[in-house]
Amino acid sequence: MRERRSAQRSLWVTCGLVVALVAGGCTSDSSAPVDGASGQTVATGAPRKLDVLVYNIEYGGDASTDKVIRSMDADVVGVLESYNRLPQIAKRTGYPYYNVGLQLLSKYPIQEPSGAEGLYALIEVQPGYAVAFFNTHLDYVAYGPRLLASGRSVPDVMASEETVRAATLRPQLPRMAALAAAGFPVILTGDFNEPSSLDYTGGTVGSHDGVNEAVPWPVSESLFDIGFVDTFRQSHPDPVIDPGITYAAGKASTGDRIDYVYAGGPVRTLDSKLIGETGGAHVDVGFDTWTSDHRAVMSTLALEPVALPTTVSLDRRMLTKGEKLKAYYNAPGSAPSRIAVFPRDGLATTALETRSVSDDYGTIMFDTDRLDPSGYNLVMLDDKGAEIARNEFWVRASDAEVQIRTDRSSYRVGEPIVVRWDDGPANRWDWIGVYRASAADPAKDDYLLWGYTGGHDSGALPPSVSGMLTLNGSAQGKPWPLPPGNYVVHYLLTDQYASAGRVRFTVAT
Repeated sequence: MRERRSAQRSLWVTCGLVVALVAGGCTSDSSAPVDGASGQTVATGAPRKLDVLVYNIEYGGDASTDKVIRSMDADVVGVLESYNRLPQIAKRTGYPYYNVGLQLLSKYPIQEPSGAEGLYALIEVQPGYAVAFFNTHLDYVAYGPRLLASGRSVPDVMASEETVRAATLRPQLPRMAALAAAGFPVILTGDFNEPSSLDYTGGTVGSHDGVNEAVPWPVSESLFDIGFVDTFRQSHPDPVIDPGITYAAGKASTGDRIDYVYAGGPVRTLDSKLIGETGGAHVDVGFDTWTSDHRAVMSTLALEPVALPTTVSLDRRMLTKGEKLKAYYNAPGSAPSRIAVFPRDGLATTALETRSVSDDYGTIMFDTDRLDPSGYNLVMLDDKGAEIARNEFWVRASDAEVQIRTDRSSYRVGEPIVVRWDDGPANRWDWIGVYRASAADPAKDDYLLWGYTGGHDSGALPPSVSGMLTLNGSAQGKPWPLPPGNYVVHYLLTDQYASAGRVRFTVAT
């Protein structure tokens, strides 16, 4: 959940390709095969347990949320609202691997594989064997339970949920289903800002404030449709006895379960615990100091990781110039010869950077200090120059100001305002804010209209360095239309108030 923006200053892949890639990587003699959807067998590693924590730490968190993460000692953590503090959190909590784009902490290498397009990672929990991991944060606006409480009908609220939240998750569902069908254990963590259908049933009506009728919440329904299971509800099947509330807005008697660990494919739930404040209702593991507005959930899962597919993977897809890019590669039976960096707009005759490789599995490092800010392809090639696999990454300037502009310098009252930007840092939850020119310091002044640079998808889908936003009657904030006057538009970072670029415009009568 996110509340601060609602008040001033309280503000790749088809199924067949996935299966083919998995089948191409199944050459281990030491692991037992399992059936994939294509009839192929996929090699698996040793059976194991995996502890998975999901935790919205609220606006970057603090020492107390770091303590929770360190104390729970999960294998993988889906962190929400970590923003750009995640490297610091990883250091303070002892996690050797992290991914800012996907907001993950892990005890094991985090790989963004070929074709994943920033939507998921493979967590290499055993050398050469991985589980697929998604972590998502759906938009908080137009919160469904609040709309129901205001008197809106269930069909009306479901239509809103489809637009604001379910539509964001739908592009990810085919990938989740394909990976699970190919034999991968697939895990999804997230703050969905939507309750579960399992908690709003005829049997739960009246069990706590706000549950007045059965509601088919669409995000949970879409996950059940592809065979995913809600691990907390598997471990605690009675929502009346164990409501598992993770967001209660400071009220113990009301609230909803909106933070989840879902699993698909060959995964078995062993246990799931609610983590929160000491003495809190139904809290399984309590902490005396609890500063987040969310409780956390940790599920223990039994699974067998699957052999890595043919891939050239990245530890992250967005880098600042000068940072090192770590690449993982796996090409069983393909005899890779080199891995090279090419411009993203076409395969150049000469690679910009090249590393030779002599085996079919390993890691390599690339420097980015000689690469101009732009997009690039990382390509694995055989000794004849034929492509085996590729991935994409972006390099951004360390000191570039965002190039932000409006489509016009002056508007009449009520005319839509189109804001465009380039050279953005592509953080999740970057946003555009409109201020009066006479009060345009984001550190102390109130914004008027606003919108996330990625719209409703900002917390779930990969952000872009370029984009546009139209401010009109459907924009967040007020007033609309803007009255005559002078205004400033800021590009603001990570749901907070540091400006990375600004432009002025005027509204005239």
